[in-house]
Amino acid sequence: MLREVTAVRYVTPLRTGGSVPGVVEADDLGTYVVKFTGSAQGRKALVAEIIVGELARRLGLRFPELVLVDFDPAVGADEPHQEVQDLLHASAGLNLGMDLLPGAHDFTPDAVDVDPLEAGKVVWLDALTANVDRTVHSSNLMVWPTFGVLPPKLWLIDHGAALVFHHRWGASAPDKVYDFRHHALGGYGPDMAAADAELAPLVTESLLREVAGLVPDAWLADEPGFASPGAVRDAYVEFLLARARASAVWLPTGFPSRDELAAADARRAADTERGRPAWLKRVPDLHGKPGAEQDWSVHLG
Repeated sequence: MLREVTAVRYVTPLRTGGSVPGVVEADDLGTYVVKFTGSAQGRKALVAEIIVGELARRLGLRFPELVLVDFDPAVGADEPHQEVQDLLHASAGLNLGMDLLPGAHDFTPDAVDVDPLEAGKVVWLDALTANVDRTVHSSNLMVWPTFGVLPPKLWLIDHGAALVFHHRWGASAPDKVYDFRHHALGGYGPDMAAADAELAPLVTESLLREVAGLVPDAWLADEPGFASPGAVRDAYVEFLLARARASAVWLPTGFPSRDELAAADARRAADTERGRPAWLKRVPDLHGKPGAEQDWSVHLG
């Protein structure tokens, strides 16, 4: 079971994502990034966070500890924004917390060394779990310095958009191929054959039942087409096990190099700029020096 803690202080909302998670201090003296059951993404995003995150950990990838957070909306009574207050009041009870990594920063291509096998393992996990939200434009990766002689390490976060098949059970085949050419780690030359050889045998029925068993019953209840939370867990296990066994079919390949990605970004930016009317590209700066101009495409793009 995941550890359960009680929130004692709501520190601040994080507005970088649509779910508006919050930084919360708990009674175990830990600080967590909490994703709330009342968010627009709903409980399925939390189910995906648990199954994929805990699977990543068991496959040897770095992933922060998850805890269940008992949250009383009164803890966030001083939050001034009404939309956040609405979210907190809709999320009384158990929510999902991820250990805050102090000093961690967003991944950039030059921030950390990633060898081809590690890159391949991350891509393999994302392909297995249909996580389409780890791209060059939204990596959902963190770099955590070790504050010592060792180099900083890559950490995985944010798997709420994974397991896309559970939004329409039966609509996706376990061997479906997804386009991972623009994966955040594609420029590191992922060794997919080595990753598949190492990880596929580890994804067993018992392992999948272990991670699916970490999801609270309440987050699986009332799923249309299923008689019980146990039946929903069985569906996750059966689908992911079948997908692991079909890895030879969906194994991602054909990653562009970093230079190719940079060239594609430059072409995209140029195409966007060509499509802007002249008046939008450059307008007078009414607040600057006389005759000065400002590039408003940055602000309006």
